Amino acid sequence: MKFGIFYEHQLPRPWKEGDELKLYQDALDQVELADNLGIDFVWEVEHHFLEEYAHSSAPEVFLAACSQRTKNIRLGHGIKLMPPNYNHPARVAEEIASLDLVSNGRVEFGTGESSSLAELGGFKIPVEEKRNQWLEAVEQTCNMMTMEPYPGYEGKYFSMPCRNVLPKPTQKPHPPLWVACSNRETIKLAARLGMGALTFAFVDPEEAKHWVDDYYRILKEECIPIGHTINPNIAMVTSFGCHKNHDEAVKRMKEGFQFFSYGLGHHYIFGINKPGRTNIWKEFQKNKIKTEGRSTIELKISPDTEAPGIGTPEELSAYLKKFEKTGVDQVTFIQQGGRNKHEHICEALELFASDVMPEFKEREANREKEKMEELTPYLKKAMKRKKWMAELKDDEIPDVEALGRQIIEASKNKEVAK
Repeated sequence: MKFGIFYEHQLPRPWKEGDELKLYQDALDQVELADNLGIDFVWEVEHHFLEEYAHSSAPEVFLAACSQRTKNIRLGHGIKLMPPNYNHPARVAEEIASLDLVSNGRVEFGTGESSSLAELGGFKIPVEEKRNQWLEAVEQTCNMMTMEPYPGYEGKYFSMPCRNVLPKPTQKPHPPLWVACSNRETIKLAARLGMGALTFAFVDPEEAKHWVDDYYRILKEECIPIGHTINPNIAMVTSFGCHKNHDEAVKRMKEGFQFFSYGLGHHYIFGINKPGRTNIWKEFQKNKIKTEGRSTIELKISPDTEAPGIGTPEELSAYLKKFEKTGVDQVTFIQQGGRNKHEHICEALELFASDVMPEFKEREANREKEKMEELTPYLKKAMKRKKWMAELKDDEIPDVEALGRQIIEASKNKEVAK
């Protein structure tokens, strides 16, 4: 099983000058440390306007910075928002390819549509159309990264003429595709489209078994790839904290995960937010001490909230083995949440890498080899089912006239007309 770390760049109020600077610089230090420790992935969200919960609106910038401070860790968009009002598909293709080049081929192209009204409303994306916008944009972005030239497209949600979208990624045909999954139905969709499933549902290992079985069964039987290659992987997120003393691990890291869950609930489920004014951390502190009357919204966290990924190395190892047994390919840690301290995050990662990760690393190469040997025939059949975008013949590729030439020609025509 592989391991990743995940960033929302959470910053609870009250804010003071320099807090965002420290938040980003600490995160870069943590990613550099994770790379040195042998952790496999770093995932960075794209969110807009979600105060306190996620101060990460330009993941391509953060990941580019990570690329220059690391050597091996995979750089994951977790995720890139694909409806065109967020990001035009041509710009996404250019950004992903550029990041792949500066990182020497380490990009994981995670995609999604978002589901917060703050974001969707801010960019005027109709809720009922976001899924179809995502589908259209992902398919065409993959075509742009692979076709020379891109033939052009007249779609429902965006259109553009024939152009050769540059640069091209170093990973061929393009970086591995993922989609954010918050429920079992999206897991099934990921399998049908040949995408890795990046799950954010915080399911326990017993439930994860059903998700994994669904994913790989559908991948084998029904997959028609949306991209030009298939990424057969399923990753699941969990809380994280590691200390030789259980109580100290909980003391250091649990509240941060509780706030992560509460902030998620505030922006997506139960909250009312006044931009620039609502203090989510203050509301969280009030709600987490209530042990009665929680039926309105269960995500208004109480002190007994489960956080099974937080504990001693022995406890964490036992917990992760349950995921490994289900066939999960990667477990990704929520380590930066709430007011978790930078030094505590680093200490937890170091202890995990020394006392927990090695046994999983020993088994990973063989597990991956056996998995791909089993899947390869199914993946080949799936690729044959894909409907490819037609290439243009040379005489079908339109000429693009320079603006200066147009101006000169227009001027000549005016003179002739006189």
